[in-house]
Amino acid sequence: MNVFRIACRCIVAVLLALTAPFGLNNAIALRQDPSVAQEGMEILTRGPIHEAFAETVTFDPEPGLVSPKSPPDAIEEIPPEQRLEGANVNWIPGYWAWDDERTDYLWVSGIWRAMPPGRQWVPGYWGRSGEGAQWTSGYWADAQVSEVEYLPEPPATVEVGPNVTAPSADHGWLPGCWLWQQNRYAWRPGYWATGQSDWNWIPAHYVWTPRGYLFVDGYFDYSVARRGIVYAPVYFSSNIYAQRGYSYSPRTVINLGVFANHLFLRSSYGHYYYGDYYGSNYANSGFYPWYSYNSTQYGYDPFYAQQRWLHRLDSGWEQTIQADFQNRFVNENARPPRTWEDQSARLVNAALPNEQKFVVAAPLADLSKSIDHPLRLQPLEKTERQQFAQQQKAIRQHREQRQKLEDQPVEPSAVETKPAREVRAAKVKLSASPIVALPADKLGKEYAPPQRHKAPQLDLKVAPTARSAGGKTKSINETLRRTTGSPQVAPPNAEPKGKSKSESKGSPPGGSNEKPQGKSKDKSPNNPK
Repeated sequence: MNVFRIACRCIVAVLLALTAPFGLNNAIALRQDPSVAQEGMEILTRGPIHEAFAETVTFDPEPGLVSPKSPPDAIEEIPPEQRLEGANVNWIPGYWAWDDERTDYLWVSGIWRAMPPGRQWVPGYWGRSGEGAQWTSGYWADAQVSEVEYLPEPPATVEVGPNVTAPSADHGWLPGCWLWQQNRYAWRPGYWATGQSDWNWIPAHYVWTPRGYLFVDGYFDYSVARRGIVYAPVYFSSNIYAQRGYSYSPRTVINLGVFANHLFLRSSYGHYYYGDYYGSNYANSGFYPWYSYNSTQYGYDPFYAQQRWLHRLDSGWEQTIQADFQNRFVNENARPPRTWEDQSARLVNAALPNEQKFVVAAPLADLSKSIDHPLRLQPLEKTERQQFAQQQKAIRQHREQRQKLEDQPVEPSAVETKPAREVRAAKVKLSASPIVALPADKLGKEYAPPQRHKAPQLDLKVAPTARSAGGKTKSINETLRRTTGSPQVAPPNAEPKGKSKSESKGSPPGGSNEKPQGKSKDKSPNNPK
């Protein structure tokens, strides 16, 4: 039976089951597999989720996070000996991610991914910046498109949620979006669409690049429970990764139950985060709890939207989610472990309550033996493993090609100062990605996505307006205060474009010694307290 064996009626049960130790008992989960840890390497049970597994959707995207130094060269990463079953599955290598608290980079491990049908992965990269390095996000592009079009900054979103009653309880709201038409932006309104148990709809959105904004049209992606396998990020306390002949192969699997329990978004970095990011210092640094992001009118979270739809008949679901968050926000003991070592210590402590024994990670070797886990693994042949390792070089070349294209901005002063209708878009060719999904008609009924939604016509009466960062911040804070009970955070001081806008300064309220130091472009901090 393959990865798509999960029936529609089982999705909720699967996510709930994933909050348990992967179908493993605690004794197995805490066992220190000798192949898991290496000297000089710390396995983390919290951190950024690989962007190819979960792509963020921000209505008004801004320049990416800036780190004070450039990342090391990419690690030679070898896929694990077990692979995810399925014809439309690929190994997507890891990359360096900036960690604020360590003021250093950590490695986001590669993933096995059931790819969204008809899409190709364009990886993100760290580019040059006058202040260090700046992140440009990756995205799932249409596999049929051989050109990319760099556009001027889209106008401020006018998406405010539903303006008409839903046709039925089975419908969910999909947000509107600005579209580039005849050398100007025109608004396409949001609309109601029937929800899907097995599929997430990723709405149309834009991705910032140094050369302009890229439009990513809406597409269907697999639900979390059947997307693939996420491996734990690692922190190298020494430069062991720089030694000649060194290679790394991930061995620790992340429990996908974090998507229903401990999920955050950091839109300024274009990443989801899982684990313990409950402190007020994280709120001030632009980490949004997943359940609050949609209500801010700042972006759209497909995972929350689907879970809200699945629980549409449960009037108390949202209150339960908020109450759980509040408990973890004020009670450090209720938060999940941050490292493999911490998790192991908790599981052997009989005095701890069950909520502190949430298993975030487990050894791959034990997961592959579990009969209760919804995903199925198969041995990766030696030749196949070598082929995936070689593919990593092709992906690196594709990333470098993209970076070279985008390191040369088109009329930067014009993009910033002229009205959108006066700025010409630029189309350039980009070679096909080495990571390309099969088209829907090649996947069969079980694997192919539903028919695309019929979107409404453009509303040419809606006039484009420039963005207002301060006004947006106020709106977001007001919404967060209603949904999380948090006090309003003062809007950040206005700074020139390209400067940090929302990182916390000094010790956060409550005397926490956690001080994120990275520079973020996030324009709307929050403080769920």
